[in-house]
Amino acid sequence: MNWLSEFVRPRIRTLLGRKEAPDNLWHQCSACQQMIFHRELENNLKVCPHCGHHMRATAAERLAWTFDGGAFQRIDLPKVPADPLKFHDRKKYPDRLADARRKTGMEDAVLVAHGTVGGHRAVVAAMDFRFMGGSMGAAMGEALVTAARLAVLQKAALIVFTASGGARMQEGPVSLMQMPRTTIAVQMVREAGLPYIVVLTDPTTGGVTASFAMLGDIQIAEPNALIGFAGARVIEETIREKLPEGFQRAEYLLEHGMVDMVLARGELAATLGRLLGLLKVGRPDAEAA
Repeated sequence: MNWLSEFVRPRIRTLLGRKEAPDNLWHQCSACQQMIFHRELENNLKVCPHCGHHMRATAAERLAWTFDGGAFQRIDLPKVPADPLKFHDRKKYPDRLADARRKTGMEDAVLVAHGTVGGHRAVVAAMDFRFMGGSMGAAMGEALVTAARLAVLQKAALIVFTASGGARMQEGPVSLMQMPRTTIAVQMVREAGLPYIVVLTDPTTGGVTASFAMLGDIQIAEPNALIGFAGARVIEETIREKLPEGFQRAEYLLEHGMVDMVLARGELAATLGRLLGLLKVGRPDAEAA
C-alpha cells in the first residue's frame, strides 16, 4: 500500500477542499482535432490557431466583433404570429421555438443592432445558425425590413452576416414570402444611395442564398464557408455529373466571381471600416436616436 497516494493525498484534498474544473475549458477543432484552451480560442475570434479553421459564431459574437469597441445598441424587432400554419410534425412548432429560445437566449434566428464600424454609421443584422438552423421565417423577414428602414433613417450602411439552412418549413409559404420581402428591403437601401454589404459565413444555403444573401453591393465570405442553394448531392443527382473539388466553398466562389473577397475573421472589422470610408458613409455627429 502506497500511504502517500492512498492516505495523505486524499486527506490533503479533504482539508483544502476539492474544486471541480469546468468541463468547457478546452475545445477540439473539428478540422485538425487539436485541443484549444477556451481563452485562446476567444482571443482568436473562434479561429483555430493551429489550422486556421473558422468555427461557427453566434449572432451576439458577430455584433461584438464588428462594432467599434464592441459597443452597439440592439433593436427591438416586431412580433410575428407564433404558429401561422398550426404546424405539427414530431413536435409542435411552438415547442420547437420555445426550445430554441431557451438554448440560445434569442427570440429568433437574427439580431439587429446599430452603432459605428470604423467610425462610420452602420446597421448590422447577424444570423445565428443555432436557432433552428438559422432558418428564415416571418421573424427574419421583419428583422431585415426593420434593419433596412433603420439604415435609411440613419443614413447608415446595412451589413448582414448570413448563416442559414434556408427557409423554415414550419412556416411554409409564409417563409417563402420573405424572399421577395427581403429583396425589397435591400432595394430600399439602394434607392437611398446607401451601401449594402453581405458577409457570408458557414453555412449559407437555401432561400437565404436565393434572396438577400447574394444581393450585396460587396460580397465577402469567410474562409471555407459553405455557400449555395441546393446541396451538392442533390445537384449531382440532377445533372448526373461529379462536382469539382471545393464546389460551393468560399474560395471556389471567389475564383468564379460569385464573391468579391474571402477574408479571415480577424480582418473583417477593419476591412468593413475601410470599405465604409471608401463608400463615404457618414460619421455620427451625435448619439444615434
